[in-house]
Amino acid sequence: MTTAPARSSPHGWIILDKPAGLGSTQAVAAVKRNMRQAGLGKVKVGHGGTLDPLATGVLPIALGEATKLAGRMLDASKEYAFTIAFGAQTETLDLEGAVIAESAVRPTLADVAAILPRFTGAIAQVPPAYSALMIDGERAYDRARAGEVVELKPRAVTIHALAITGQAVQGPLEQVTLVAHVSKGTYIRSLARDIALALGSVGHVTMLRRRRAGPFALAQAISLDKLNAIGQGAPLESVILPLEAGLVDIPAIDLHPEQARAARQGRVLTGLPFHDGLFWARQGTVPVALVELSGGNARVVRGFNLSDVAE
Repeated sequence: MTTAPARSSPHGWIILDKPAGLGSTQAVAAVKRNMRQAGLGKVKVGHGGTLDPLATGVLPIALGEATKLAGRMLDASKEYAFTIAFGAQTETLDLEGAVIAESAVRPTLADVAAILPRFTGAIAQVPPAYSALMIDGERAYDRARAGEVVELKPRAVTIHALAITGQAVQGPLEQVTLVAHVSKGTYIRSLARDIALALGSVGHVTMLRRRRAGPFALAQAISLDKLNAIGQGAPLESVILPLEAGLVDIPAIDLHPEQARAARQGRVLTGLPFHDGLFWARQGTVPVALVELSGGNARVVRGFNLSDVAE
């Protein structure tokens, strides 16, 4: 019996609508498993921004040469919908932890609306003790679980927009759902904690859903079932986005063949009539490199090892 030849390795993005209970590392493992089952062999896979196991929503997963852009996803702004339950603060600031503080105070919708401008724009935020931040070589959550008192320093983050969604409740609120567009490094659990405290109460996150990460939104996301169908023979083309889908937020430069060859060799391109900044260079439809322009010269930041089908 002859064995079917291995299919060529894919380069691009799978945007997973991560279900609750699945860790980001487990999601990457699920993609790898399905690639193997689909006969694609060993595919390089990485994710573009961790989501807590209890959170759901947009998890960009890079394949092949797109993994070179995963760092850009980590730095990208993100949008979340989240629910704050008032009256109890937990040690983890979400549903997982034990209650460590309680309050009988319940704010009104008007109270919440009035406080949100205080948390919009550039703010200082203390990350949760139960976070993956490193302290002297150890994860903060490992120290917290060991019973240590974890003290993290405030960090500067930016809340680009913050608004109430889907609420028309009169009187005291048991909970409120907000939508936040935030910079990298923002912890929604900390934001919820601080909003509740500013309202004279305490609170914790009961629902967290990422609606957007960089250029990727829920409309592009697939379910875990649809991902698993790839390993059972469904076409990969039905779920994978091209590498350049991760570059739609920056302009493109078209290169002629000699320029493309030079860029692939890591050489500086000169005399380009473009403003300074970050661009992605392409030959035809094939991404060649991520380049930084300065004074008309383009330096390769990341090269992509993609074959030109026209060659």
